[in-house]
Amino acid sequence: MFRNDVLAGKRILVTGGGTGLGRAMAERFLQLGADIVICGRRKGVLDETAAEMMKAHGGRVDTFGVDIRDAAAIDAMVDDIFAGGPPLTGLVNNAAGNFISPTEALSPRAFDAIANIVFHGSFYVTNAVGKRWIAAAKAAGGWKPGDPMKSVISVIVTWVENGGPFVVPSAMSKAGVATMTRSLALEWARYGVRLNAIGPGEIPTEGMSKRLNPGEAPGSRSARINPQGRCGEMSELQNLATFLMADGCDWLSGQLLHMDGASYLGTGGNFYALREWTDEQWAEARASIEAQNAKDRSQRTN
Repeated sequence: MFRNDVLAGKRILVTGGGTGLGRAMAERFLQLGADIVICGRRKGVLDETAAEMMKAHGGRVDTFGVDIRDAAAIDAMVDDIFAGGPPLTGLVNNAAGNFISPTEALSPRAFDAIANIVFHGSFYVTNAVGKRWIAAAKAAGGWKPGDPMKSVISVIVTWVENGGPFVVPSAMSKAGVATMTRSLALEWARYGVRLNAIGPGEIPTEGMSKRLNPGEAPGSRSARINPQGRCGEMSELQNLATFLMADGCDWLSGQLLHMDGASYLGTGGNFYALREWTDEQWAEARASIEAQNAKDRSQRTN
């Protein structure tokens, strides 16, 4: 679909780039000629991912172990990125957290666990990178139409259009990221920065599947309710992200692009069906989610 060098000369930061959707997007960018920076809380996972990707595709992948909930740590990381290589040309806000729960059962700490990553963290990273792009544009005498543009992609959810029962912290936070995308597309256009967001349907990954569909085979829910009778494929996300990151359609900005086989138009694309769960089913789901959380914590400390 793309020339092998379509992203040559670009340097792209992908948050949460060590696993799942973030890794897939980062790897495709690397294949197509970009230098990559990936960050996340599990430095060992990031380093392993970077080594595997460079062995397979060559190129350069830098890693930063950082908690995007920490604004000062983010600012220091972005300083190091700009000082340690060519300036960034792109950013993917992919790092996230989510789990299903009746909203009345959520503690403030549980709500903050999601909101601090998705809502606060996405803003911290975007603003840290954006203010450096703006400073560079001003120092160069201003950005002019026809000059290269910087691109920000944020991964959101289709629920920003119609609400997300049983995933309210994520739905609220992703709605904030969607509004940030539209707002900054207007505010930062004069500096040569464009922002768009992707709302993918179900593309099964271990973390997502075990927190949002505990006890189910990955993709089985999408196969039942999706108009196309399937879940999404990672290559489809990679291709859309590449299109948004590449040059050639710079007038596309401020858009929320939902990629779910039209599912959310017919079904809401959310977890409304869980209203029928019993207390016992919720208890089983909670135990499964806590087991996955414990597994992730062990990887961060190793």
